[in-house]
Amino acid sequence: MAGDVVVLAGGTGGAKLARGMLDVVGDDLVVVANTGDDIEIHRAHVSPDPDLCSFWLADRIDARGWGLEGDTFHVMEGLRALGEDVWFELGDRDLAVGLRRAARLRDGARLTEALGELGRALGIRARVLPMSDAPVRTWVRTRGRWAPFQEFMIRQRGAGPVEDVTFAGAEAAAPSPELLEALAAARAIVIGPSNPIVSIGPILALPGLADALRTAPAPVVAVSPVVGGAVVKGPTEAFMTWAGRTLDAEGVADHYAGLLDGLVADEEAPGAGVPVLVTDTRMDDAPARERVAGETLRFAAGLGGEPV
Repeated sequence: MAGDVVVLAGGTGGAKLARGMLDVVGDDLVVVANTGDDIEIHRAHVSPDPDLCSFWLADRIDARGWGLEGDTFHVMEGLRALGEDVWFELGDRDLAVGLRRAARLRDGARLTEALGELGRALGIRARVLPMSDAPVRTWVRTRGRWAPFQEFMIRQRGAGPVEDVTFAGAEAAAPSPELLEALAAARAIVIGPSNPIVSIGPILALPGLADALRTAPAPVVAVSPVVGGAVVKGPTEAFMTWAGRTLDAEGVADHYAGLLDGLVADEEAPGAGVPVLVTDTRMDDAPARERVAGETLRFAAGLGGEPV
């Protein structure tokens, strides 16, 4: 089959699936990462989801589940000693990535270019693309107060109930041209097991992106983030409740209604409205990640009329 495999990703679930896909398709992988979580802090431009995907693809992810393996935190410790309120933690090498990115953006580089440079520095075989070169920021309202996504997650510890969500700047942003080209030429498009509201939602909020998925020649398949009736990590349940979706495979399919050709889940979903591949979707180790990726890709190939 010709064409790349495109994975829409945000958070740990999407990054893990992308790492599994790398073992299956190698250089033919394009990861489109959510940038709604981006933040400018410590004079750095931090892109949590693109960096998370990049570190996973480079096999450099730390055991914490974020940041670079074995990173130190001397700068954060020094700032605290000087009286700084350090609520957003960055390792020293992670900070270096954000400082370099901020400098490149100030010099006129696109975010796509800056992420490409990081990928080459890490020796990544796949491409990691931002959803847009324009700034889009996720804001969450809870208990009557709006907060940027990182403040909600870190300062407020992701505590709900979620009362509203907005993607500031999305209406004026545009999908990167590299993203649109990848979708148009893909052999399979996979929506990762990421939070449908705040990890995939900002991507879908970009003008023209949903239409690009609907008109793409490749099958579009989502992997449910609900495993064993619960979410492995993160506040997905609070956001699904706000959106009026049930926390199950059918709720995920309902949220992506009109976009999907198929769904991968660990449970039956007779009301999904699309074909469903029922399989174990846990990705606790490398063999499991490769297995889920391979099964998802074969399922998508069958939906697209290709040999399974």
